[in-house]
This record gives sequence, structure tokens and C-alpha cells, in this order.
Amino acid sequence: MTNPLMSRPVSRAARFFRFPLVWLAIGVAAVGSISAFVDMGTVPALVSAALALAAYWAVMRFVAGRRLPELAVRGALRDIGIGAAIGAGFLVLSAGAIAVFGGYRFGFDGAAGLRALPGLIAVAIGGAVTEELLFRGLALQAIERLGGPWLALGVTAALFGLVHGANPGASLWSSAAIAVEAGGLLGAAFLWRRSLWLCFALHATWNGLEQAIGIPVSGHVDPGLMLTRVSGPAALTGGDFGLEASVVTVVISVLIAAGMLVARRRLNRRVSP
Repeated sequence: MTNPLMSRPVSRAARFFRFPLVWLAIGVAAVGSISAFVDMGTVPALVSAALALAAYWAVMRFVAGRRLPELAVRGALRDIGIGAAIGAGFLVLSAGAIAVFGGYRFGFDGAAGLRALPGLIAVAIGGAVTEELLFRGLALQAIERLGGPWLALGVTAALFGLVHGANPGASLWSSAAIAVEAGGLLGAAFLWRRSLWLCFALHATWNGLEQAIGIPVSGHVDPGLMLTRVSGPAALTGGDFGLEASVVTVVISVLIAAGMLVARRRLNRRVSP
């Protein structure tokens, strides 16, 4: 027997709002307006993350008219663990390689660092959630529906680098580096697992650990658990902008992203009939 709900025609208004660029614009306005509160402290950052998730869910469910497998509860803890492991490994490899070449020397900041820890964690989570909802949740999925995954990956990576061009100490190089190592890597992570939980965790772990060891996060200098002394050329260390502007970080990110995209291709082959 045919389900009458499945055969009910879709109105013109529904078709309009379900067009990807329409729900993209509405979602960016909703989530973007909330993201302004992330840097206001520990509680506002966590509340902002929760409100951003609620706004994203409402736009996708009631405006775009689609389910949200990218936020499925089943498997969320697994994907959070995978994302955190990749983020931590990426940071350790990048900072460690720079230290081996003499670019970084690490020391501890004691009590001052411990006092900063709750705010560090909250802002890392809040910033990661809002940015991933905007770029991987909304923009990548909307563009993917219009032009395919490769166009979506390229456009969202470029946009991610562009919006970080206004950060302190930013340059044309730092924006290009951010586009590749963050926009490209996080886009590849989403295409691989189709999980925003993984992207949240990867992004938050990278930012949180980078701040914790005392390196500027995309030009922003905040208290951490450690102090890092920087010496050597900016191409190696990232200079005042931080680890994201290092050539070492860009190279490592490309290798990780390539591995994710290869894994995605193999997964697609297994599930294809």
C-alpha cells in the first residue's frame, strides 16, 4: 500500500526553501549570529556551541527538509575519538618536527596556565562547533549538492582561508596555508566519515592543544599551560601567526588529507552495488 505522506506534492515555497543556496544563506545567518559569543568566556562559549547546534538542526530539518545523518548519535563517540586522535597527532607531528629543526623550545607556565584551562577548553569547543557547522555542515553540503564533492571541498577550503585573512598577523601566505591545512583537511575529514562529530573533535583538539603549548592560534595569543620560545625563519615556525603558517604544517596536513580521501574512495567502492 502506498504511503499517502510520501505521495503528497511539495509546494513551491517548500521547493524554494529546499534549494541549497537558500537554506545555506538562512543557516549561515542563524549560526553565524550565534558565533559572535564564542570568545566572551567559558559559559558563553559552551552555550553558543549548544545554540549553534540547535539552530543548525532547525534549519536543516524545517527549512532544508532533510535528515541529519552527520549529527547521528549512534557512532558519535567513536567519531569524536577518531577526530581527537587525528587532531592531536597532527599537532604533535607538526610542532615536534619544527622543534627538531630548532624552531620551538617548550617550557611550563605553572599556575597561570592551569587557571586558563577551563576557558581554553570552552573556547576551543565553541569555536570548532560554530565554524564546522558553517563550513562543513552548511557550505560544503550545499555546494556538494550543486556541483559535487570536489567543487565543495575546493570552494569551502578557499573560503575558510579567506575568512582567516582578517586575523592578527595574517598574510596572503597564512590565508593560503589555512585554506589547505585546515579547510582542506577538515573538508576531507567530513567527506571521509560524513560526521560533524569528527570535525568538531579534530578542530577543537588542534586549537586547544596549540593554545595549551603556548603557540598563537591563527594569530590569536592567549594564555596556555606552556610557554613556547620561537626562533628561526617564519616559513618554519609560522612566525607571529602561529603553527598554521608553517610550511611543515601544510605538508603534513596534505598527507593526512590525502589519506582520508583515499579511505573515502575505498569506502565508496565497498558500498557501491
